[in-house]
Amino acid sequence: SGVRGCSLLARLFVLAPILSAGFGHVAAQDPPAGRSEESAEKASSPEAQIQALIDRETRAWNQEDVELLLSIFHPDMVWPWPPNPQAHDPEDWELVLGRFDHDRWTAVYRDLFERYDLVHNRRKTVKITLSDQGDGAFAVVDIDTLWRDEAGETLHWKGRVGKGYTLVNGEWKLILHTGALDYQGRDR
Repeated sequence: SGVRGCSLLARLFVLAPILSAGFGHVAAQDPPAGRSEESAEKASSPEAQIQALIDRETRAWNQEDVELLLSIFHPDMVWPWPPNPQAHDPEDWELVLGRFDHDRWTAVYRDLFERYDLVHNRRKTVKITLSDQGDGAFAVVDIDTLWRDEAGETLHWKGRVGKGYTLVNGEWKLILHTGALDYQGRDR
């Protein structure tokens, strides 16, 4: 099933076309890395722990570090993608990668990092909300991530994403992530 003649990578990233509208993003800086980073995440407030996870994901994209990227995903992670940034109706979305599979997702992201250079990766956390029970969280992040290959072809992920987190054995993991959607000009 799916798009004929397209690789998994192409199907995944064709779903995020270039948008012209900007969001006034703040460029993400790589947070300092170190051995105490994960222990510091656990010692801070839940909101700070979620922000640290968002920062770790940003650093993984910036450093093109597949293992760091995969380290944030829950084993039941799913990542639905809209066919375009204006497709706000989830009925039209696709699960291109399926449920998290370490080997399959490693291959997809290694292919991305081998074929494309990161031009910029701007991320701004808009909101982090915790469940009353303290075991679930949701973050809203505006992203503007541009990749370019040797031929000058680009992949541009630009819009607002939702990130669902679950607390498992004292550690937050990303369990749901939506593809980028354009909310410019829409009533909220």
